[in-house]
Amino acid sequence: MTKYWLQIGHAEQLARFSAREKTGYKKYKITPDDWRNRAKWDDYQRAACDMFDHTSTELAPWVLVEAENKYYARIKVLKDLCRRIEAKLG
Repeated sequence: MTKYWLQIGHAEQLARFSAREKTGYKKYKITPDDWRNRAKWDDYQRAACDMFDHTSTELAPWVLVEAENKYYARIKVLKDLCRRIEAKLG
């Protein structure tokens, strides 16, 4: 098993939240809780680091993915997943 964490920056999150509010068919994706929790950015970052430190193992590692660019992030996940499947099959 592999776990993927797609990380975006504070500015990118703001841009995505703002875009969702302005796009009719995406408005359902943003709630007041999202905005409230955004104020706790630093706390969430520390919690994520703790999670990686305590839950990444050889059998179930975390793979951290830079996700500012959605296309790049998806390709990185797919390439990593394919590499891991090929390693298990070969």
